[in-house]
Amino acid sequence: MAKLKVLFICIHNSARSLMAESSLKRWGGDRFEVSSAGLSPGPANPLVVEVMKDWGVDLSHGRGRSVFELYKSGKLYDYVISVCDETAAERCPVFPGITQRLHWSFEDPSTFEGTLDEKLERTRRLRDRISRRVQEWVEEMRSSGGIGEPMKE
Repeated sequence: MAKLKVLFICIHNSARSLMAESSLKRWGGDRFEVSSAGLSPGPANPLVVEVMKDWGVDLSHGRGRSVFELYKSGKLYDYVISVCDETAAERCPVFPGITQRLHWSFEDPSTFEGTLDEKLERTRRLRDRISRRVQEWVEEMRSSGGIGEPMKE
């Protein structure tokens, strides 16, 4: 069975889309080819870099990818999933092409206030919510026949 190509997008490709990409890599096994991009890409959010270390994911050297660059390169996806919050939904990029589009609204960690520890805790909770939503989607895809069971090692 061919891998499903999935693109997660948000405004800057610096937080939510990176966490979603990492989550699908973690929970989707070898059934997906996954990437992420943004409308105005920037460096990874330091809060996200820190909480993703919990999973052994190093985002410290990453810089966001541009939705437009991916489109111009001719990349096509089976699913494009935007993870912008509702207040930024009108700015959240739409990847053109024939594809299934989904929208999962998550708050932007760059808006979190409080002490560093409070912001890190909120970012961890956000990461875990994104991860749960990705897991649910993988199970939905599996139960609908969209993907098979993961290969046994």
